Amino acid sequence: MPKIVFLPNEELCPEGMVVEAAEGETVLDVALRNHIDIEHACEKSCACTTCHVVVREGFDSLEESDELEDDMLDKAWGLEPESRLGCQAKIEDEDLVVEIPKYTLNMVSEQH
Repeated sequence: MPKIVFLPNEELCPEGMVVEAAEGETVLDVALRNHIDIEHACEKSCACTTCHVVVREGFDSLEESDELEDDMLDKAWGLEPESRLGCQAKIEDEDLVVEIPKYTLNMVSEQH
């Protein structure tokens, strides 16, 4: 099983975390299952940028983003070339290192 290393994030996982993931799962679903409460204001429908993550290692192993995700990412705070929406980034067979940005464009936490 592939592993995801979530880098430390002051609010969501201060110590960082290494977790197992199944192929075909999204980065967001793996995070949520492991109590890393990444925002997802649109309920994983690719209609916002609150689940924006940066894939520091393993980016090329992910399924390619589609036009809708690319359009949404253009609105994300702190966009980088390795940015993805966590709800759309499906894990393949390689390990990933993921950074959760400190800020989102969401002004109020949804606290799911």
